[in-house]
Amino acid sequence: MTKTQIQVPEELFREIRTFAKAREWSLAETFRRGAELLLEVYAGQGPPVGSVWSLPVSTTVGWQGLSARQLREVAFLDAEPKLSGP
Repeated sequence: MTKTQIQVPEELFREIRTFAKAREWSLAETFRRGAELLLEVYAGQGPPVGSVWSLPVSTTVGWQGLSARQLREVAFLDAEPKLSGP
């Protein structure tokens, strides 16, 4: 077995610790079971090992056809109005 150190957000750590205590599991056992479940659920999914990830390209969404000026105008139309001071 390999010993390792991980970092998790404090809120997640509290939830995992509570979860483990309720089942009378150690934190190590809880993380092992979580990792095993993750591998089981996502088995066979995802890109092949060693492949390079690239950002997906969509031609059906976004601001196609708008110039920078038009995009700025649209953004300002959607903005909250400025309130005048007292």
